[in-house]
Amino acid sequence: MVDVLVIGGGNAALCAALMAREAGASVLLLESAPREWRGGNSQHTRNLRCMHDAPQDVLVEAYPEDEYWRDLLKVTGGITNEHLARLVIRASATCRPWMRKHGVRFQPPLSGALHVARTNAFFMGGGKALVNAYYRSAEALGVRVLYDTPVDAIELDDGRFVAARSGSRRFEARACVLAAGGFESNREWLRQAWGQNERGEWPADNFLIRGTRFNKGVLLKYMIDAGADSIGDPSQSHCVAIDARAPLYDGGICTRIDCVSLGVVVNREAERFYDEGEDFWPKRYAIWGRLVAQQPGQTGYSIIDTKAIGRFMPPVFPGEKCDTLAGLARQLGLPEAAFVRTITAYNDACRVGTFDHTALDDCHTERLVPPKTHWARPIDTPPFYGYALKPGITFTYLGLKVNDRAQVHFGGQPSENLFVAGEMMAGNVLGKGYTAGVGMSIGTAFGRIAGTEAARAAQAAAQAGYAGQAARSAHESSGALSAEN
Repeated sequence: MVDVLVIGGGNAALCAALMAREAGASVLLLESAPREWRGGNSQHTRNLRCMHDAPQDVLVEAYPEDEYWRDLLKVTGGITNEHLARLVIRASATCRPWMRKHGVRFQPPLSGALHVARTNAFFMGGGKALVNAYYRSAEALGVRVLYDTPVDAIELDDGRFVAARSGSRRFEARACVLAAGGFESNREWLRQAWGQNERGEWPADNFLIRGTRFNKGVLLKYMIDAGADSIGDPSQSHCVAIDARAPLYDGGICTRIDCVSLGVVVNREAERFYDEGEDFWPKRYAIWGRLVAQQPGQTGYSIIDTKAIGRFMPPVFPGEKCDTLAGLARQLGLPEAAFVRTITAYNDACRVGTFDHTALDDCHTERLVPPKTHWARPIDTPPFYGYALKPGITFTYLGLKVNDRAQVHFGGQPSENLFVAGEMMAGNVLGKGYTAGVGMSIGTAFGRIAGTEAARAAQAAAQAGYAGQAARSAHESSGALSAEN
């Protein structure tokens, strides 16, 4: 029997497998995807949000614990567990040497991501390189990996893990870590969670999935149905406004449109609907998917002029381009008169001070609803550009409730040998909202905790088994002697 079974193949699962193996446990990892698609959503990531009290190799200045906590508190609207959140924050300050040991390399941010040079450490080669490094290290350490092995059921005995089932195959282990992701690629579940809106639309029908197609929430649903304590709103997720031309699955980070704060966003009726300059883009980019999801047809349009070019990470595909606003409206399929009226009203309301897209500057609007708080400059310099937007789901926040040992709970009681990490428990920290890199912080922290705790539980189970076997052997020997006498 294997000591630790890890179910999942992304960052959290790999961190758990590596930590358990380093603790001396034998480890089997089950990845539902084929080898070429391994890594879950982690293959699409690019950075880790890190607490640090002084400048480091790829991190400038300082990003102390309390500031990190305030950022998280703001984006979640207070829907978070402070104890677990601070655990994640502190763990982010110490994890990078361990990551380097397992082959992960870091680099400074590219020019279009300088807002996060102080808060986020970027992976050289992105998430795919991180995933590959972890798999190489895991295999070198003796972790056994099975691909194309989706788990559909868990055998439990009064809250204790007994075995996992994948079709007709059964995998026993002394302890188990669940790290199989959320339900973001389960379109029926998304439809159920979002329901029908007042316009009679089913918003989730128009969602794109930024990440893996393999996170269907099968294991999450099984555990909830089996009585595991859950946490989180199923309609809440890391949801980004992405290029409407993106593929249904696996578009990844390159589908983001990052010029929102440098212009305006309108819906298909050519009306603005939110403050584009509310805060730095890395702290606000993740609210725009939900905002666009609330618009007619779940569609928005990011509009900029030539002054914005070079100040953001360019998208993979160029947007619509035109020398007149009316012409741009026609190209985007927007009502021409309404579009020109909206842009003109915005331009007239702009009060331009000292523009600085790297700071919360004093360029704002007056007597405009909704306002634009920062980076408000007239859209008046052709050519003009427009990008159609759709909601892009990254991962969902409904998950399993945990404590600081990553234990799954049943009726408020922690399991002795069943642990959870990554998206399957991120809702303990992320009740809503998002800030760049925090998902990787959660997965890394709780993956490492879960792996360590699973190895400890497996060792305790093995010792109990040895003790029980010794007691049985002693009893049998005593019985044999009595029979001889």
